[in-house]
This record gives sequence, C-alpha cells and structure tokens, in this order.
Amino acid sequence: MAGPLRRPAFLVGTSNAGLNWPQMAEVLLFHHAQGLTPGCLAFAEDLRAAGHVVHAPDLYDGKTFTELTDGVGYAEQVGFDTILERGRLAADGLPNELVYAGFSLGVLPAQMLAQTRPGAKGALLFHACVPTSEFGGAWPRDVPVQIHMMDADELVRREGDLDAARQLAETSEDAELFLYPGDRHLFADNSLPDYDQRAATLLKQRVLSFLGALEHASAGDTVST
Repeated sequence: MAGPLRRPAFLVGTSNAGLNWPQMAEVLLFHHAQGLTPGCLAFAEDLRAAGHVVHAPDLYDGKTFTELTDGVGYAEQVGFDTILERGRLAADGLPNELVYAGFSLGVLPAQMLAQTRPGAKGALLFHACVPTSEFGGAWPRDVPVQIHMMDADELVRREGDLDAARQLAETSEDAELFLYPGDRHLFADNSLPDYDQRAATLLKQRVLSFLGALEHASAGDTVST
C-alpha cells in the first residue's frame, strides 16, 4: 500500500475531520514533457473544482506529443534553460504566495521557483525531483513540499530523481515523499496510457489535503496577528 516515507512537521497531529478550511490556495502548475495534455488540464480543473485558483501555462507553444520520448526530444531541442525561463516568466505578474506544482519535466520550473522566488507557500512535485543544489542549496525553510512517484518507475530510478526525493525527505522537516506501487511514470495524467486510476485518486486526495492544510495554517496566522 502506498504511504509516506516521512510526515512533515506542519501536518503532525492534524486531520481534515471537523475542520472548515478555506479552499483558496493559488497554484502554478507546469505540464510534463508531452505538453499541456487534456490530462494536465483535467487535473487543474479538479483543483479548481475544490475552490483553488490554478494557472496552467503552456511551455510548449501548443505542441503536445503522443510519445514521451518525442516530448523529451522536443524539450532537448528547445533547451532546458529555455523551459526554465518560460516557467519563470509564467510566474511574473502572479502573487509571490504561490504553490508551485509540476509533472515530471514541469518539476524543473516548479522546484526552481519554490527554491528561489520569495514567498512560496508550498510545492508539489509529481514524478520527478532534482537535487536542491541545482537551484542554490538546501530546500527553503517553512516551504512544505510533497513528492509523488511510483516505487518501480525505471525513469526516476535511472535518472536519480528517486534518490533526490529521498534526500529531500530526509533533510527537510517540511518534505513528504509518497511512493505508490507500480512502474508507471505519468500515472496521474488521465489522458495517457500510464494513467493509474487508483494511484491518481490517492495522489489527488493527498494534494487537496495538502492545499487545505496550507490555507488552514494561513488562516491561523492571520487570526494570530
């Protein structure tokens, strides 16, 4: 059964039961290497349906790819630095108090912004994670992060993402790593063959609880001040 390797400090002792949490997190969600697919858009809509504000920019200028290898090839052609810059520009004009989220390739701009743009409220890293040293050092304090992967996903094992995720979960009190049984990569995108309904549903439940906890904490801070 899937479960967290580590529970972040800010969630210890809390639950959804009996709490009327505001549902107004603002999320900047980046797509994976196959582009802004219908599955990415559906995920964004599900978060909006729960009351959250979600921005889902297209970093590929409208291009989508049926095969992951073709999408990765396009990203390599465009250049990962360009992808990161497009992600940075997507955040311009938005509040600093964002939750940054990304699927696989989209983790790069999401993690970069969470680590380097002041005011981040949290981060959601789906199917990927890079060493925090890529963006300047340790994970920022008081920025909670969830990481979601399948435990036998060959891509995250081969590319070092799983190792980076475990390192982050071990070194940050606000980091939580969820491993799901299976070997699929983009298992949360319901428009792709990798989709796993059971794992995706559990992932979404955890994401909504995470966003609700952030807003509950923000409301508490407002009351205390």
